[in-house]
Amino acid sequence: MDNRKFYNIRDIMENAIRKYPDNIAFKIKEKKDGKTKYINITYKKMQKDIFALGTAINCMTKKEKRVAIIGKNCYPWILTYLSTIYGNNIVIPLDKGLPDEEIKDLIKRSKANIIVFEDKYIGIMEQMQEEKWGDTEHFICMEENNKFKTLKQLMEMGKKEFKKGNKKIMSTKIDDKKMSSIIFTSGTTSLAKGVMLSQYNIASNINSLQKVISIYDTDVNMAFLPFHHTFGSTGIMLFLSKGATNVFCDGLRYIQSNLIEYKVSIFVCVPLLLEAMYKKIMQEIKKQNKEKIVKFGIKLSKFLLKFKIDIRRKLFKDIINQLGGSIRYIVSGASSIDKKVAEGFNNFGMTTVQGYGLTETSPVLTAETERTIRYGSIGHPIPDVEIKIENKNEEGIGEIVAKGPNVMLGYYENEEETNKVLKDGWFYTGDLAYEDKDGYIYIAGRKKNVIVLKNGKNVYPEELELLINNLPYVSESMVFGKEKDDDFIVSAKIVYNKEYVQETYKDISEEELKEKIWNDIKEINKRLTTYKHIKNLIITDEPMVKTSTAKVKRYEEIKNT
Repeated sequence: MDNRKFYNIRDIMENAIRKYPDNIAFKIKEKKDGKTKYINITYKKMQKDIFALGTAINCMTKKEKRVAIIGKNCYPWILTYLSTIYGNNIVIPLDKGLPDEEIKDLIKRSKANIIVFEDKYIGIMEQMQEEKWGDTEHFICMEENNKFKTLKQLMEMGKKEFKKGNKKIMSTKIDDKKMSSIIFTSGTTSLAKGVMLSQYNIASNINSLQKVISIYDTDVNMAFLPFHHTFGSTGIMLFLSKGATNVFCDGLRYIQSNLIEYKVSIFVCVPLLLEAMYKKIMQEIKKQNKEKIVKFGIKLSKFLLKFKIDIRRKLFKDIINQLGGSIRYIVSGASSIDKKVAEGFNNFGMTTVQGYGLTETSPVLTAETERTIRYGSIGHPIPDVEIKIENKNEEGIGEIVAKGPNVMLGYYENEEETNKVLKDGWFYTGDLAYEDKDGYIYIAGRKKNVIVLKNGKNVYPEELELLINNLPYVSESMVFGKEKDDDFIVSAKIVYNKEYVQETYKDISEEELKEKIWNDIKEINKRLTTYKHIKNLIITDEPMVKTSTAKVKRYEEIKNT
């Protein structure tokens, strides 16, 4: 096992390239003239590409290079990211789902002077070029087009320069602790804060995660989480650091077929997706009248596990085959996962763990491991990270406060907001949690989401949402406090799965459906203390507004309710 500690991303990548030069780093699917072909990018080839593009970037301007990237997850995206970092420059990943005005605002605020973009943004890039927007000097398109210079042209130029002897990309000393990326938190333009991370911040998180997650150079990872999100970009570098192969998803509708196509063995995703996959598996089991067989199989395999005999993957081979047959490890992050779902996947023989973190912490703070799983928890702090829970109430719930080498430098050009969350080296997360006697941490909710009732009682929306989401027809839910007089009514917005309702309840009318949902909510209320009772319902089949990591934008939803 490689126990070396790395201080920057270039060292991590170069170590992986030395160890796994002929391994496939990326498998890329190309469709042309109705035919599909696969291109394999080895670690050695990836290094040559980084040297070529990194050299070109270094030649583009004499100023400090600030490279903004926007587009879907793809090889050119991560290549641009690594090529920028290799040269000790600053990378600015932008959310591909942002409206044009926000894209322009964040490019100006970050002082990006080079922009690399997917061809769907050509229109806004033309507009910015005409307006001589901000500090932007160079517009580079990832694909072939007749309006802008392309990444391919840039790499050809960089390759020639490198061959001529310009080896600056290799010789430039990396300043480990200077700002190397600005990542904007999700929110409106005025609320989006630029998180400043150093290469050391990110490298330290990769060092820690290597000790927590079992990754092999034979693994295939699907790069599903968006790269502009820290969990996506740190994650892909973690898999590259261990010599794994990385593939790309064709879109949400194709996840299952892609898992089969590439024989994916590790899948990092958000709870919403996992919960939907699990519901689908369980519906199929029910449809085939195999519920009793599956229950017996789970009981039997749990009994045998006590004697270290593991037959799960043989017993539930058909279920695992639905997800490609090779999945062995699932990592869930971004928000809490329903413990029934996590336990369900583990029962079928697919190790499923939960982690927790924030953009500001590069991102991971805590995680379960395959040896330390406690359903409903977010595990223990990862190596090199300290966690404490401050200002606990009578239930033992307080704010998560963290310290470690992965904690951000601060918010870009925003000292006031930085000082609110960074105090004496500790980062105040704004997340509420409690700890059990064995040190496992459980998220209670976001501090700003808590509904504080007139009687002083606290209602944690996330706790109620997990219960509501267990209802088979619920796609998603949001619990919030609706103002009434000088107090709040605990309210829930429920999005039901139209397809499931039509298939299961046949000719049910809208009124009958509302009555059924209300009756189910009353059953949930019976399990709760009185002050937590849901007393107001909004029912719809329209999906809620979400961030790119599938978190509901509560502020927008509440405002429009």
